[in-house]
This record gives sequence, structure tokens and C-alpha cells, in this order.
Amino acid sequence: VRDYAEVKGNGEITKAIADAALRMLDVDQAGFDLMDRKLLEAILFKFGGGPVGLDNVAAAIGEERDTIEDVLEPYLIQQGYLQRTPRGRIATALAYQHFGVAMPAS
Repeated sequence: VRDYAEVKGNGEITKAIADAALRMLDVDQAGFDLMDRKLLEAILFKFGGGPVGLDNVAAAIGEERDTIEDVLEPYLIQQGYLQRTPRGRIATALAYQHFGVAMPAS
């Protein structure tokens, strides 16, 4: 963001500059990058919201399971978009809301 502010602006980081830099990096308002969205979209749309095992998620998005566990999941869990359960990963109501999808009735 700092580099973007220096090149595209006057070096000052404003909200507008930060938003533009994050858009350029394909980071959405929730802080999700492309891989975060791929993970949640796979769970929501390929696996009906879960529960789904880590190996299946890894195969669906073409990513190593360790990368999913160590890099992608912590933020999604911390922010309340994903849950780890003994049966697998589950998208939360917040994930459904973020993608504008109705949550199935339980």
C-alpha cells in the first residue's frame, strides 16, 4: 500500500489510496484475496456448505492441505467465516452472507 501511495499519490496513505491498492491486489472489503474466496466458494458451492474434509477441499481448489491449514484457514476461522469440526470444514452464516447466498435450512 505504501508503494502504491508513493507511485499513484503523494506518498500519503489515505482511505481512498488504501482501498485502491487493495482493489489492485484483488483484496475485497472482508480482506479476502483470491485464494480465500476460492476456498470458501468451494465449500459453499461444490460441497453445499460442508462439512467437507480437508483433502477434498485441497483437491477442489488445487492447493496443498498444509497451505490451507496454515495460511488460509486461520484468518477465515478468526473472522468467523469458517469452522473446523470433527466431521470437516463448514461455512458459517457469515460466509453465506458475504457471497450473497441463502443459507440452507438445518
